[in-house]
Amino acid sequence: MRALVTGGAGYIGSNLVDHLLDHGYDVTVIDNLSTGKIANIEHCLDQIRFVNGSILDAALVERDVDRADIVFHLAAAVGVRHIVDRPLESLLINARGTENVLESCSRFWKRVLIASTSEVYGKGAKVPMAEDDDRVLGSTKVHRWGYSTAKALDEHLAFAYAEQGLPVSVVRYFNSYGPRVDARGYGSVVASFLGAALADRALVVHGDGGQTRCFTYIEDTVRGTFLAGTRNEAVGTVVNLGNPTETSILDLAEQIRTLVGSSAPIEHVSYEQQYGRRFEDTRRRVPDISRARDLLSWEPSVTLEDGLGRTLDWWKQAY
Repeated sequence: MRALVTGGAGYIGSNLVDHLLDHGYDVTVIDNLSTGKIANIEHCLDQIRFVNGSILDAALVERDVDRADIVFHLAAAVGVRHIVDRPLESLLINARGTENVLESCSRFWKRVLIASTSEVYGKGAKVPMAEDDDRVLGSTKVHRWGYSTAKALDEHLAFAYAEQGLPVSVVRYFNSYGPRVDARGYGSVVASFLGAALADRALVVHGDGGQTRCFTYIEDTVRGTFLAGTRNEAVGTVVNLGNPTETSILDLAEQIRTLVGSSAPIEHVSYEQQYGRRFEDTRRRVPDISRARDLLSWEPSVTLEDGLGRTLDWWKQAY
């Protein structure tokens, strides 16, 4: 089987590439290295075909989709800071890029998995969040919701093609972390806190730190992604991939500081100071993983304590 992974030099993508190679796949990666890093796939460059290019290049996407048997579309603009600072680029990559991938998959009739995000739920107060729940968003002038909307559009496109019979499935990630997470902190509070604690810099917590998230170790994220992309049961639907255990951001900061053995302070900074006026956040984000259990026989197996320890071990070797 020949697999194409867009965004395959990124944090999740590169770990998925390893998983596919372990399962005997012939792998091609498309990545423009804007947030992905060649170091993430350097160990396997002699086993894969790497294309340094953008998913906004429709001709390039078409050529490599044609060569594949299955497509894992993970390329995206990620991270709240990136979205807020570069909203137009983020919208184009997340919407137009996915349109290119789906159009090519439809032309050559290829199985495709679309990686989405828990951001699509917006600021809804209902928890746990089930795949068919309503979305609750703020003003279109708040760039944070542009990311949510672009990824939701990806899903709408995917399901429109699915209605025409294209074998497509969608996964929504909930705060994945682990080895190869970007040290710059793109899309990962775990990376931000680890980097700060190891450098004895203040761990910046936004607001009061009582907001909660559910952190999913990369091994579980990748296993669920592979299952959703290959199991027939997942065709035509969307599946949450997340660890349903809630952790407050303040507790996470304290756990990481203790794990590292750092005396760095925890500094509370308002959202307005960090992201400007009109920024909005979600107080709780908890996945309902019933569908993942039922369709994929998937559930997370790595605890936060264990996963943080593994991530720290990798970080010390990598940096």
